[in-house]
Order: sequence, then structure tokens, then C-alpha cells
Amino acid sequence: MTWFTESRLWRSGKWSLALRDDEFADIAFDGRTVLRSIRAVVRDRDWDTAPLVVDRVDESDATLSLHVRSEGLGSSFRGVVRVEARPGRLDVICDLESEHAFDTNRTGLVVLQPPGVAGSPLRVTHADGEVEQTSFPVAISPHQPVLDIAALAWLDEGVEVAIDFAGDVFEMEDQRNWTDASFKTYSRPLSLPFPYAVAAGERVRQTVSLRVRPTADVPVTDAAPARITVRPGGAFPTIGLGAASAPDPAPAFTALGAEVLVELDLASPNWRAALDRAQSSALPLDVRFLLDADAPATLRDGVSALACIDVVRVAAFHQVGDARHVSDRDAVSALRAALAGAGLDIPVVGGSRSHFTELNRERHRLPADLAGLTVTTTPLFHALGTEQLVESVAMQRLVARQTVEYADGIPVHVGPITLRPRFNDVATAPQPKPSRDDLDEGYGAEFTGTVDDRQSAPELAAWTVASAAALAVPGVASIVWFEEWGGRGIRSSSGEPLPVADAIEALAALRGGLLWGDSPDGLVWAIGAGSTILVANLSHVDRTITIDTPARTVTTTAGAASVARIVL
Repeated sequence: MTWFTESRLWRSGKWSLALRDDEFADIAFDGRTVLRSIRAVVRDRDWDTAPLVVDRVDESDATLSLHVRSEGLGSSFRGVVRVEARPGRLDVICDLESEHAFDTNRTGLVVLQPPGVAGSPLRVTHADGEVEQTSFPVAISPHQPVLDIAALAWLDEGVEVAIDFAGDVFEMEDQRNWTDASFKTYSRPLSLPFPYAVAAGERVRQTVSLRVRPTADVPVTDAAPARITVRPGGAFPTIGLGAASAPDPAPAFTALGAEVLVELDLASPNWRAALDRAQSSALPLDVRFLLDADAPATLRDGVSALACIDVVRVAAFHQVGDARHVSDRDAVSALRAALAGAGLDIPVVGGSRSHFTELNRERHRLPADLAGLTVTTTPLFHALGTEQLVESVAMQRLVARQTVEYADGIPVHVGPITLRPRFNDVATAPQPKPSRDDLDEGYGAEFTGTVDDRQSAPELAAWTVASAAALAVPGVASIVWFEEWGGRGIRSSSGEPLPVADAIEALAALRGGLLWGDSPDGLVWAIGAGSTILVANLSHVDRTITIDTPARTVTTTAGAASVARIVL
């Protein structure tokens, strides 16, 4: 897999869009992007996505048609997703037919509005024709900001954008919860039962009609040179790695970072072996217990195993029930009782282990006296393009700021950050587990997660430094990425360092107080400590960046998708 997603530009009059596989991306009118994306999706009963394979593309001056078929997960849809362009109006039509019966949580069109519309006034027309005046949320909204949608309209810097939806009732969610750079409008309403059945031979037909009307002349200005001001932000966060979940044999390697985060599923027969492997790095451990139906008995066993181990913090999370993937009062109470019973004094932290979404929605379940707040991100949850990965970095800054606000003075611990999910947090079926008490099969994410080819890409080093720069806001005490080795690691299964290891090493080597700043465009970022600044460029092209520091102003050039180092 190449780092940058291949795409081609399609134009019709003043309309333009980038065709990326089955996605109509960066939809623009007269050179101004008005929508992040429109695409058709097929999702099964566990919210897994069946890819749409594009068998043929037909295009004319006014139409662009994708002949598609779904692949995998028991799906069998075939049909057309088509764009029809007119002056001032763009229709996207989805017409899919299922060959076989299929249980789905969502099949149809989704529309992504760009994050820059946050705070903009929004006019909503509901299914009964009633009109509501509201606005796009500024802070990341824990729940759907808009329900029962037949049409939307908003102003975006001198342009009125209006969308009509046909074929179903739509609603909106704030995808910044998952570090997606978008608000998503989709069908069908989540208040209705799911999964729902699509019968053999049944067709799914939906239309999204987009209209754009300029309301004011907006001057076109040249892009300003990239400039970042970094300022002191307190202590530099501890840099860590996730424990390897890949199968044995474990390679020999030199540990990087200051700590290792290990998740121990107490219902798994090999959690003790996973703990033994994690402490073999000789680094302090951040231990996260995953509770099973037999807790607190198994939790007492887990805590007892921590005796004589250097553990810097510990947390417990439910895997099932209303509070799954968060550490509610019951989980924290059981953990503290187990620690007291074992005579151990370890700081107890808590929050979410899946996405910011769960923290944002369920933080009322957390006790008020935690020693720290936990959150993590998985950028490639809803889509797999590198654009999604790059755009997620600016959203990580929003997540970090909002989590620090929620923490209200206690430390925030971010991670483990992985490219693809470590587990399916919305699965309705039980997740697979090891059958052995050793690590010959691996554990955890080896069974429930997904490996991404970009883990070994040279460009991931720049992404990781940019991620650090986005997340390291004052109040964030530690950040953990990836795993020590294996398919999700910074080293291969044989122990050979991958390019991303250089980024972890460079971040871990920073000494002194944090220097942090805002990105001018979400593509160039800077982070530093003491007399060293790391500059990450996520762009397709080389960038010249001026960095204003408390000591002096310096200018450097960072190559496309690479890192530059400045010594003051």
C-alpha cells in the first residue's frame, strides 16, 4: 500500500471532485470545497464494512457513474453510484440491489461535512416539513447533534450550501469523536432497531441533492507561509509503547520510550504470559485490566500478579454491559479493593480504552477521584485512506484539549494509539480469544485487531511526530503509540526497527519542558523540549516552515511526509 491515496479529478462546469476508489471526495464548487465526501457504504450487523469494488467507471461532461459490487461479510450488492451535475446543483444517486438476504446496520449514502463548519448556523428541515434553526457544534458533541433530517442548509464563508435527502430519513453525528475530520449525515436513524434485513432482490435507492449559491464575493488570497509559534507548556509528556500482542517467539531488541502499556484480558488463559512478556522490557508498566463476568475474583488474581513489578498506574475496564470500554465506579471500586487486599499502592486511572467517543458519552459513569484520565484514538476506524489518517491529526488536537478540560487538573494519559482498531468496540458477537496459556498464538489485538500496511511506511515517522505535536497539550502526561514489535509494532517480528522507530526514539530523547504550538493548516506541526524542535510535514510537497520559539526564530525545510530537526 502506498502512503498517498491515488485519485483523479473530475470536473463538470463549476463542479469538481476527487474520485478515490468508490468515494466522491473534496466536492467543490467554483474551486471552493463544500463537502468532504459522499459515498455509499455497506455495513454488516457488527458495523464491519464490506468494501465496494468498482468494476467500471463511465463518465461524460455531466455524469460520473461507478458500477460497483460489495465484497465480503456475506453481502452481495450490485448496482450504480452516480453523480449528475447541473449548474448550481449536484445529485448523487445510489441504486444497489442485494442478490441474497443480508442483515445490515447501514446500507446507503453517507455525506461528510468538513470540520471547518463547526459553529456555523444550520437550518434543518425535518421529515414532517418543520424547519429548525440550530448550529454545527463547536465542542465535540457526544451524541447526534441533529436528528430526523430531510434537508440541511448552512452558510460557509459567503456560500450557501443546501442538501436534500431522499430514500430514507437521515441524521447527523460528530465524527470528530473518532478523530475523523467531518460531521457525518447518514441513514438510517439509530433509534430504529438494527440490524435490519434486506431481502434477496431488494433494492436500496437513495439520492443526495447538493445546491450551492454564492451570497458574497470571497476574495481569493495566496496561502500564507507556514509559521508556527511554540510556547512553554509545562512538563514534556512521557513517551511509551504498547506491549507486543504478536505470537512468540519474541525478538531481542533495545527498549525505546519510558514505559510500556499492557492490556490484560482476565478472561484470556494467557494474560499472565502477556504480563511476563511486557515486563521483560525492564520498563515501568501501565497496566489496563479488562474485566470479565467473574470479576472481582479474577481482578484479585490480576492485581496479585503486580506485586514486585514496577507499575506506574493501573486501570480496569468493562468489556460488556452498558459501561463497556469505560472504567465506571463499579470497575474502579473493585480495582481499589483488590489493590488494598494485595497491599499495593498504585495510582488508579480510568476513562475510555476505545475512542474518545466513549469518554465523551459515558464520563458521567466515572468516579470523581481518579488519579488520571485515559483516552485513545484509532484514526482508521471509519475509512482507510491516508487522507483520513492525515486529517485525523488536527482532530487529535481537539480530542486532547477536550479531554484535558474534562480532566479538570488531573493528568491525561493518551493511548495506545494504533492505525487500525485493536478490537471492534461495537461488535455484537463475542470477540475471539486465545486458546492457550502461552503466547504461541499471541493475545489481545492479535485476535481482535487489524494490521495496516502503512505501519512499515517511512511516512509514518512524520505522522507520529505530528500526532505527538497535536496531542502534547498542557495537561497530557503520557502518550503511547503502537506496539514494541510485530504487525502493529515499531519493529518487525524479527526485531528489525521500522522507520517509525526513529520517530519514537526522537520523541523519547527530548529533554526539558514542553514546547508546543498550533498548526497553521493541519499539515505542518512542531513539538520540542529544551533546545530541540521536531517539525513534521504531512504534505505531498516540501514545505518551508518558520518556527518562533522563546529563544529565537528559525526557518527550516521539511521534505514531503518527513521530519526536520532544529537545534536552537
